[in-house]
Amino acid sequence: MELFLEKGFERTSIRDIAGKAQINIALLNYHFQSKENLFDSIFSDLLGAYTPTLNGILSSEMPLEDKIRLYVNKYIDILQENPRITYFVLSVLQRNPEKIKKLQFFQNLYETGNFSNQFVQEIKKRQIKNYDPTQFFINMVSLITFPFTIKPVIQEKNNMSEKDFSNFLRERKKIISDLLILSIKK
Repeated sequence: MELFLEKGFERTSIRDIAGKAQINIALLNYHFQSKENLFDSIFSDLLGAYTPTLNGILSSEMPLEDKIRLYVNKYIDILQENPRITYFVLSVLQRNPEKIKKLQFFQNLYETGNFSNQFVQEIKKRQIKNYDPTQFFINMVSLITFPFTIKPVIQEKNNMSEKDFSNFLRERKKIISDLLILSIKK
């Protein structure tokens, strides 16, 4: 993962990977057959570990506002623990935008059927504004992930240490949740 993020997929060789892993090239080829398969495996493992947690929140029976707050908090926690996830996803999108549609774990990560149904039911009950659930979900994910994609810029422009950035994200959890909930309240 480090090599793919540092050098990009195309500029990372099997020899580089074997050297970093301190194994021989034959062993790497035996287990993965190709650099592409290794990349897919890393990507699947990386995101697949978090899919059940985030999906569980979206498909839970909890009230919509609680669900939004929990999802925002958990997603930010996950990205704080694994800040390279956003770069890894971007590298897949840059390399092969069509591929991401075919990866099952990625489809599972953004399985929003239950969430959308709950959203629509809340609209029908006149509990929230008429708001496209897909637009809402994309807004939510964007607000969560964007600071991680430009973290170096945020830190430099605001003279933030790692601790400062962590505090910034803690505040952001509440700001994002409040903003999203306010956007749908009648």
